[in-house]
Amino acid sequence: MQPSQRYEEIGRLLDHSGEMAVEEFAERLGVSRETIRRDLSRLDAMGKLRKFHGGARSVARSGAAIEKEGPFAHRMAENAEAKIRIGKAASRLFARDDSLFIDTGSTTIAMAQALAKLQGLVVITNSPRIAATVADNGSHKVFLIGGAYGADAGESLGALALEQIAKFRARHVVLTIGAIDETSIMDFDVQEAEIAKAMIERAERITVLADHSKFDRRAVFEVASLSEVDTLVTDVRPPAAMVDALTSAGVELIVAD
Repeated sequence: MQPSQRYEEIGRLLDHSGEMAVEEFAERLGVSRETIRRDLSRLDAMGKLRKFHGGARSVARSGAAIEKEGPFAHRMAENAEAKIRIGKAASRLFARDDSLFIDTGSTTIAMAQALAKLQGLVVITNSPRIAATVADNGSHKVFLIGGAYGADAGESLGALALEQIAKFRARHVVLTIGAIDETSIMDFDVQEAEIAKAMIERAERITVLADHSKFDRRAVFEVASLSEVDTLVTDVRPPAAMVDALTSAGVELIVAD
């Protein structure tokens, strides 16, 4: 079967079912899963469908999710166990005397609990919750960025926050994101993206925490190109095309156990 024929058949299957796993596509079309993943990546780039980890869904079904994300309380509950594993794995990257910018996110909040068990870190964050969690360990030095208060996620945002971030330098920045594809990391909120960019400018190394739901998604605001990222910590090995992109960009991939 020629690629154009597969594309047409994939579209027909999604028109009928709305959503389908890679394994089922491969079985229906009589090709390998790797071939299907490549096909889905191409069709996603063409806007014909929306690819996600393990499968694809029709554009009609997924369109609303591309442009926004749910309330922070809802995001805290999503993939909670995976985020705890990611947080623990990420905490192993840091040691005494390391300095870290940490932005506000459900996964960085999970990481803060693991960081509290380490010794002698310097943490700069715009999240009161992260600051309080890490500060429970008196060996850490914690700086809380102030600014306009974003009530949904409980974070400092805006011009005052950006001004204060510029007063610091750190060895690391640890970010949560709204989406990651084969070219960049992204966020759905412009103010959160600005905070992340400001932290990146003042740090030497970028570590991104993202559970599998963020793979092959697109958000409105680009935070950084994939080539700027040093380490990605996640819970499930990404699709083959994304692994290739990470490798080409020189990103260290850590899959939490």
